[in-house]
Amino acid sequence: MDKIAVSDEALSIHQKINRTDAAYPAESLKELFEAAAERRPEAVAVVHRDRRLTYRELNGLANSLSVRLRAAGVNPGDVVGLCVKRSPEMIVAMLAVIKSGATYLPYDRTWPDERLNGIFGQAGCTALLTDAPAEMTDRFAHLRVIPVDLPALDADEKNPPLRVPQDAIAYIVFTSGSTGSPKGVPIRHEGVVRLVFNSRFVDLDEDSVIPQLASIFFDAAVFEIWGALLHGGTSVLYPSDHVRLSELKRVVQQNGATAVFVTTALFNVIVDEAPGTLESVRTILTGGEAHSLRHIERAREYYGNEKVVSVYGPTECSVFATYYPVRDTVLGESALPIGLPIQNTSLYVVRDGELCAPGEAGEVCLAGPGLSPGYLGMDELTKKKYVEYDIDGEKVRLYHTGDRAYCREDGNVVFQGRLDDQVKVNGFRIELGEIAHFMNEVPHVKQAYVTTSEKESGEKVVVAFVVPAGEACTPQACHDHLVTKVPSYMLPGEIHLCDSLPLTGSGKVDRRALLSQRH
Repeated sequence: MDKIAVSDEALSIHQKINRTDAAYPAESLKELFEAAAERRPEAVAVVHRDRRLTYRELNGLANSLSVRLRAAGVNPGDVVGLCVKRSPEMIVAMLAVIKSGATYLPYDRTWPDERLNGIFGQAGCTALLTDAPAEMTDRFAHLRVIPVDLPALDADEKNPPLRVPQDAIAYIVFTSGSTGSPKGVPIRHEGVVRLVFNSRFVDLDEDSVIPQLASIFFDAAVFEIWGALLHGGTSVLYPSDHVRLSELKRVVQQNGATAVFVTTALFNVIVDEAPGTLESVRTILTGGEAHSLRHIERAREYYGNEKVVSVYGPTECSVFATYYPVRDTVLGESALPIGLPIQNTSLYVVRDGELCAPGEAGEVCLAGPGLSPGYLGMDELTKKKYVEYDIDGEKVRLYHTGDRAYCREDGNVVFQGRLDDQVKVNGFRIELGEIAHFMNEVPHVKQAYVTTSEKESGEKVVVAFVVPAGEACTPQACHDHLVTKVPSYMLPGEIHLCDSLPLTGSGKVDRRALLSQRH
């Protein structure tokens, strides 16, 4: 086992920030949901447009569908593909898989067949649960296709007698891989339970009302759904495929939403165009990409201190790993802290086999019961990314995130971009996040995104994309501002104006789409 070297100063700060132990239930999602349904049978569990399901109704329908799954040959430990549009049927289907002791694998019907067949094969998927059975049967004839048809189900009040262990796999999310092959990330029931009980980053209880905005194959949906349903709260399913601010405001206000998660990109749009959209919410969680300090400061001025909570975490650590309630920004820092580890999660900043002292930048490594067992069918990558170390005599399994950060003296961790964001251009190491920070400071810039592109010669060039806030914003004005902030070797070789920053299905800026728009 490799040993991580520690100094007294480095060990002290890490011991301070990693006092995160908190009690959480020992049961699985199945048992915890069934307990909530027994406690609050007439409480509203799910809202979608003008439809409402109580916990009694939701539990009964999920029980009935789980019987259908078992009759179709789905056994505990099997992987079931889940393709149901956002609706009460989606929640019933997810619960039915969990109640069968199986694992749900959410996917998008618009993905190409080749990609989906690869994912199904990698995950060992045996059946598909869908609201489009004819289409799925036609496309994937080699798999069992089970329809989700609520009118055909008779509610069954009897819960399946099966006990699901907490270390069983609850769901699998596929993330994009650098080789072009998607990576399957299995997450245990325990990872979700540790996320939503005794939470440090948001209050969750039976009065919680949480809008469900994220795509089901984006892991933020895990927090939105289970954060409500395991406590006897209400999951409000967003009525449209795409978020419109006027509609979001209506959903939030009509249902009395208590907490909401929005991606960084959506957060910026809300702050720029209609901050009142989320005024009535107690806690605004936001994350997914590095935050613009200008938007964060504007949000703090509007909402006050600590209503906005920045959250950070890779899929491999069960959704969220750190949190930072936004207070006054620190002068001289070019990035918002990602904060402190959430409950039952540990964070270490490591460089060259040594634990970093405050102010020393290194790689963010995570530990705790939220960690995935590893990547499906990718043993070498798993061995590289998930490693057991000896840290001051304690055996710790760390996940190497590939993110770069440092600890402040107060323990808060400050994100500095990806390790691979430190690109080399013309022989100089360049931090793309630093350029983006100064670009966002330019007057009349609404949003900015900085990346690199490769010329035919193989030479890399820094490319900036800017959403202007007025006619005074021109590529030359942006360049003139940057000249006063960064050395010449960090200046973008190209600056492009665009109407908006296109987003991927998970709400992050779509780099490929932007680069394809250059002219």
